Amino acid sequence: MFGVVFPNRSFPIDISTFAQIDTFHWILDMNTFVGEAYDQVRELCIFLLNSFTLPPDKALAVYIQSPGSPFLYVGAVTIARPSAVLSLPWPDPGGSDGTGQLQLTADAQPLTAKIGVSVEDLASLPSLDVVAEKRIERLAMKVGENLFNFMQSFCGVDGSKLVVPMDILDRWFKKFQERAKRDPEYLKGFAL
Repeated sequence: MFGVVFPNRSFPIDISTFAQIDTFHWILDMNTFVGEAYDQVRELCIFLLNSFTLPPDKALAVYIQSPGSPFLYVGAVTIARPSAVLSLPWPDPGGSDGTGQLQLTADAQPLTAKIGVSVEDLASLPSLDVVAEKRIERLAMKVGENLFNFMQSFCGVDGSKLVVPMDILDRWFKKFQERAKRDPEYLKGFAL
């Protein structure tokens, strides 16, 4: 039906690794795969196998769940888009007391992170590129913040107005380009 690869972490994993909940739902317990280091698994490649025919109005949706948190949609594959590399933006674990530690009672079951896969109506899902859209939004915000901080260091005040040199955008852009050429990791820091 489908397979999964965790880039740089696994060989292809088939559906038999997932626990089947019912006809249309599967769960992968991340404890069995990576233990408590689930949040270090940042990407998942999911693909439909050749023998599986998904109706054109259906999708195989992928969700992630941190311990104690609700499931979060991360993307989907369809017959028209039979594979996808999805980012896994693990939410902070639920039940936090503000210190980042889970508060468990003595009789509580240990909580684990999970990846869920389900067959769903394509029309009911958000955009297939929801994670890509969020990444682009985050990138734009970080670049804008970088520009603002650069301009702020050259600002003067004239009454209630901030005054910046006329060539400030050119200077920022040249500095930004030079830094990106010198350090390939620089731009990756904006995409996180």
